[in-house]
Amino acid sequence: MKPSGGRHSLLTLEPLVQAVREGVGEAGWTLSGLQKTTSTEFEGRWAGESTRSAYLFFHREDLPAEVSVEVFLDETSRGLRGTLSLVVDGPDLGELGPVPAILQRLAVAAGETLPEGYRTPLTLRLVLPDSGTVPAEAELQLRFKLRFPATAMEAGQSAVAALTSAAVGAFEHLLERPEVAELLPPVVD
Repeated sequence: MKPSGGRHSLLTLEPLVQAVREGVGEAGWTLSGLQKTTSTEFEGRWAGESTRSAYLFFHREDLPAEVSVEVFLDETSRGLRGTLSLVVDGPDLGELGPVPAILQRLAVAAGETLPEGYRTPLTLRLVLPDSGTVPAEAELQLRFKLRFPATAMEAGQSAVAALTSAAVGAFEHLLERPEVAELLPPVVD
């Protein structure tokens, strides 16, 4: 059931997209892509449901192309939800060392840097481009996430924009942490 919300509550996808764009833009990032989709064919427990989703992609000219902010927003019959992510395409696995140790260091950095009181999952994804690829050449993608709480949607557009801007600022501080900075490509002058 879609929440009824208060006077300022965000109830549909478009004002949520606008609030996120405003918040990320305030932090100095530029929209580099926006995709909207509507899904209507579901089976099983989702039969009869429909969703509208938006994917937003942001970059900054002063950061490597391997760094982006990505946002996934979803409008369902159960309300709005969304995730804001700092995405870092890192070096090959062979350049990193043991994955559990790296994941632990990144988790500590995220815990000390991202806003408290929010769900902030961390994803470390390794991809072999082909089954014949040597595991040491697996490509790494790192995602630091912040899930938008329902209370932000209920508080309205300005609250979502402020949370987004603060989270992106925390992401920028995270990029300066040695645990993350060592995963970035070297700066070429």
